[in-house]
Amino acid sequence: MYFNSKQLFIDNEWVDAKSGKTFDTYYPHDGSIIAKVAEGDKADIDLAVAAAKRAFHRNSEWRLYDASKRREILTKFADLVARDASYLAELESYNNGMLLTMANYIVNMSVGAGQYLASLADKYHGDTIPLDGEAFSYTLKQPVGVCGLILPWNGPIPIFINKVVTALAAGCTVVVKPAEQTPLTALYLASLLKEAGIPAGVVNVVPGFGPGAGSSLTHHSDVAKISFTGSREVGMLIQQAAGVNNLKRVTLELGGKSPLVIMNDADLDIAVPTAAAAIFNLSGQVCVAASRLYVQADIYDEFVKRAVEHAKKINVGDPTKSDTTQGPQTDEATLNKILEYIALGKKEGAKLMTGGNRIGKTGYYVEPTVFADVKDDMTIAREEIFGPVQSILKFNTLEEVIDRANNTNYGLAAGIFTKNVNNALQYAKHVEAGNVWINGYLIIGPQAPFGGFKDSGLGRENGKDCIEEYLEVKTVSIALPKKF
Repeated sequence: MYFNSKQLFIDNEWVDAKSGKTFDTYYPHDGSIIAKVAEGDKADIDLAVAAAKRAFHRNSEWRLYDASKRREILTKFADLVARDASYLAELESYNNGMLLTMANYIVNMSVGAGQYLASLADKYHGDTIPLDGEAFSYTLKQPVGVCGLILPWNGPIPIFINKVVTALAAGCTVVVKPAEQTPLTALYLASLLKEAGIPAGVVNVVPGFGPGAGSSLTHHSDVAKISFTGSREVGMLIQQAAGVNNLKRVTLELGGKSPLVIMNDADLDIAVPTAAAAIFNLSGQVCVAASRLYVQADIYDEFVKRAVEHAKKINVGDPTKSDTTQGPQTDEATLNKILEYIALGKKEGAKLMTGGNRIGKTGYYVEPTVFADVKDDMTIAREEIFGPVQSILKFNTLEEVIDRANNTNYGLAAGIFTKNVNNALQYAKHVEAGNVWINGYLIIGPQAPFGGFKDSGLGRENGKDCIEEYLEVKTVSIALPKKF
């Protein structure tokens, strides 16, 4: 196995970027440079797509594999991730700023996800169709082709495994563009895929920036599908780009402004720490973060008091230390954006209860921040902050809070704490979100579909049907003789 961050991974080989350019990647704890990474651009994307196209040819080694062979290779890949889990977690934490304890958990969770998704390779099938007349009709499900997979920086390992294994299980070939902030683990995972036996050209990894590598991939006429996880704004640009030179299939997961509702009858001993974890975990850099916290009027003051006490106990610091409970933001741009949102919250009249400041002058740390008396029209209640900022709003009735929860362009996740089953089921039925959690939050697994309503995205990842996003359905009909 060979892993080199200064090169691109194209056609199962480590190659220099055509331009010879590199870019720096940083350690969020102190802002120091970790490594110089090869900067891919249009010329490199063209090479990677050409390799993936060759590997997708009907007579290629990859296309001639049985579905069970794909499953075996991808299962071996998951086993290799398990073998190198400690190193991968350290690399993820080092490049992303994620708590090392969390990184270890996420990598091990990703092993299970990889195994589950690999198992789908020989589980999908077509149907026979009872057409009228003397005919025999059936459907074939076939891979869509070369797929461009664009990763975010907040969860590079699990999202790489999710997208890549699903696409390969379907029989596609891929070009992966990792986020420029966090390219290292994608390159290492590519080396594990090669070790697992993936043929040349099936997987290619080209780090770079959006205007170069990303734009070239989304506009490329030989790319049949784009799968992107990231911001709503970039997702909208990708959807437009996908229709410029051909009609690409698109899967988008674009974040949210997720409402978590706390009813008067909620158990606050559980609801308070769960709501905190739902916004402060991963330093708030989670697409489903409960960034709109609606608390019913009778318990509002008590909840705010407890939420503030909880936030003040969060230990912010070095992500490698076992007693740290909140690490840094991933980069300086994210840090500055969060501070701007906090300033807007104060300016627009929200009551800052704790936090609100940068910690230190090195590294990208923000204090756990709690706002009370937040109104629906405030910026911090409408826009995705992607940071450790808990905004607490007051409501009176379930009917009212459902309308308010749905008054957003987003629709990725939602939650409710209540002992009333009817209230829970009514909320789950009527809230406009792709994932709803009752008396808990962030209850996920590879077996459960994941995706959003409205501007939170298109399509679904995970679950037994996620592979359908990478397949085309072909109908074959045969005319039969009327008599034997």
